[in-house]
Amino acid sequence: MEQIIRDEISRFIRETPANRFPDSDQPYFDEPLVAFARADNPLFTEYKTVIGQFHLTPAELVAASFPEAPWQPATVICWVLPITASTRASNRQQSTFPSRQWALTRFFGEQVNVALRRHITAWLELKGHRAAPPQLMPAWREVGDSPAGVASTWSERHAAYAAGLGTFSLNDALITPVGIAHRLGSVITDLGLQPSLQTYADRRANCLFYREGTCGACIGRCPVKALSSQGHDKRLCRAYVYDTVTEAVAGTYGVSAAGCGLCQTKVPCEDRIPPGRSTLSA
Repeated sequence: MEQIIRDEISRFIRETPANRFPDSDQPYFDEPLVAFARADNPLFTEYKTVIGQFHLTPAELVAASFPEAPWQPATVICWVLPITASTRASNRQQSTFPSRQWALTRFFGEQVNVALRRHITAWLELKGHRAAPPQLMPAWREVGDSPAGVASTWSERHAAYAAGLGTFSLNDALITPVGIAHRLGSVITDLGLQPSLQTYADRRANCLFYREGTCGACIGRCPVKALSSQGHDKRLCRAYVYDTVTEAVAGTYGVSAAGCGLCQTKVPCEDRIPPGRSTLSA
């Protein structure tokens, strides 16, 4: 069943007309990566300490969202939608605002991601299973003031980490086997599936800065110095992305949110887990 689900997610991304730039046959996303986490994975409980008590486990999300007819979640299906090489190349050339291709991917590509969440939910329900996408559940909400900065009751990055899809970077993104330039999604279901293996040593194992004390390329890519050796200033980053960038280019590009993504391009982890000194010398 795990491979059937992977195939269905890939088929949807490959065939949906929504995964195309306006007036073009070029897609927003390449072939997805898909993995599975147990709904009772202890990491989901640990996130209450790491992120905040407001962060909900899969069981808590279901109970809060469906109080009249609760069900027991068994698996979290997670995916990575890799941004295409041409879009990454266009954003690599930018130093202040995102490229048009990146902005369209951030806006319309995330609509594709929402459609995929709804599709997999409906597809599982047709097969007799309960399912729901955390980002679209009634219990999902954003928390503006927390120890972790701006956060929410469900983190797609942390779900993907629990499923073994990657580890965290200096800029707080997830470095996956296809890199850091992507969108993430998930669906919770009562269908029991084999959890994917977690093959990394720790939560920052894929980031050269933490792994070897090298790199830091993303620091120089940030136009407002929201990144430093101390980490990621979420408030400064968010103010730039949602205020400055939106005001400057969103209207020109025909979107209401343009994103940024400068620190996800022109960096060694853009499209891969970067090899380190030990790898290169082997």
